Amino acid sequence: MAKIKMTTPIVEMDGDEMTRVIWQKIKDICILPFVDLKSEYYDLSIQNRDLTEDQVTVDSANATKKYGVAVKCATITPNAARVEEFGLKKMWKSPNGTIRSILDGTVFRSPIIVNGITPLVPSWKKPIVIARHAYGDIYSAVDCVVAKGSKAEIVITNPDGTQTVNLIKDFGASDGIVMGMHNIDISINSFARTCFEYALSEKMDLWFSAKDTISKKYDHRFKDIFREIYENEYKERFIDAGISYFYTLVDDAIARVMKSSGGFIWACKNYDGDVFSDMLATAFGSLAMMTSVLVSPSGYYEYEAAHGTIPRHYHKYLKGEATSTNPIATLFAWTGALRKRGEMDSLDDLVDFADRMEKATIDLVESGYMTGDLAIISTLENKTVLNLDEFLEKVASKL
Repeated sequence: MAKIKMTTPIVEMDGDEMTRVIWQKIKDICILPFVDLKSEYYDLSIQNRDLTEDQVTVDSANATKKYGVAVKCATITPNAARVEEFGLKKMWKSPNGTIRSILDGTVFRSPIIVNGITPLVPSWKKPIVIARHAYGDIYSAVDCVVAKGSKAEIVITNPDGTQTVNLIKDFGASDGIVMGMHNIDISINSFARTCFEYALSEKMDLWFSAKDTISKKYDHRFKDIFREIYENEYKERFIDAGISYFYTLVDDAIARVMKSSGGFIWACKNYDGDVFSDMLATAFGSLAMMTSVLVSPSGYYEYEAAHGTIPRHYHKYLKGEATSTNPIATLFAWTGALRKRGEMDSLDDLVDFADRMEKATIDLVESGYMTGDLAIISTLENKTVLNLDEFLEKVASKL
């Protein structure tokens, strides 16, 4: 069989632990037999990031700017235990944070809905899409340990050279910790416009939540920018489309979400989006059933799974044990990137391949063949639990 041809490469960002294993198996079983894959490869394993002083992460992001489409494997963001485990030079920052700071944009995370997997929240009948701001905040923060007797201040050097000093805390009585984080109006504007455009394209209501009652300057800035852009540029278009936009406090949003039927986009600041997308993925079925795409205002797209590196399964794999690891989110990251590459290069066969791969995957689960995490929560009467290799081979056979 002649393989489907590609004209422009996608940027391929490899990762860590069990997802690195899944990554290679998806390529070998589900993609390379059918597609003449063109990719520019970057090894974002924790070992290679340490070896290159994290330059490989920066290089992969800049390559995404060059080619427009990237697909990323899950990676380790090291804590102190991981630094010791891998003998790292330092506690490197989140590679996702680095990539998103370079590309800017918004991360849209949406659950993969299949018949037989009932959400844990009975009222959720339609997808809830998380729109996560992908710049700044805690992911680009500077944090420090502070000794007793110290004083922490924010010093702003103004354009005219004068300085504004704001006391954060006088640590006279105790040791402590302090953090400084930032955002920029350019990125918040892009975030807002991307959310409004996506809502219009999907014909879905848009919510935005923050905590402006407490964060009276930082979060209030987000709220004000969203309101100004909506009122000046999008209000009439939303009315014409029959959809709505509103702002609410993040704690109120949680209450509303739990009582809703779904079918809307929930725009969140960076950290909120990180947390809530995992909550939604689990409640809709599995962390391995959540798609994620970074949409940059400059026209760059980066696709990835929303889950982590699955170390528990990886340790079993290293012992030679077969694992029933769910590869669906990683598989959909690949299909998302291939579809976008096909759309940008007018390659109908590549777009069709991505569509058929996703349909084959969903059909397989709905016919009762699934990994162990889904079998536990599936309401189907007849279920067959497959290990990772068996599942991917079944998907490939359906093609």
